[in-house]
Amino acid sequence: MQMAAVVESQMRNSAQPQISCQQMPLSFLKTGARAKVAKVRGKGDVHHHLENLGFVEGADVHVVSEQVGNLIVEVKGAHVALDKSIASKIITC
Repeated sequence: MQMAAVVESQMRNSAQPQISCQQMPLSFLKTGARAKVAKVRGKGDVHHHLENLGFVEGADVHVVSEQVGNLIVEVKGAHVALDKSIASKIITC
C-alpha cells in the first residue's frame, strides 16, 4: 500500500505542466503575427491539402501580409496565399 502511494506521488511530481494558450483561427491574425498551428479543422480534400502545404500541429506560422482577410503566410519556409474561409479552418495558438 505504501509503495503505491510513493509511485503515485512520483508520477504527480514528474508530470509536465500543461501549456495553455488562447486558440484562434489563423484568419484573426494580423501582419507580422507569429503563431503555432494547434489543429486544422475540416475534412476531406481541404484538410489533406492544408496538411500537405505544411499546416500540421506544431508548425510555426508567420503572417507576411493581410488584405481584406486574405493572407500570405510563411509556413515551413514557404509562402502560401490563403483566402479568409480557408484561413479560418486553421486554428493557431
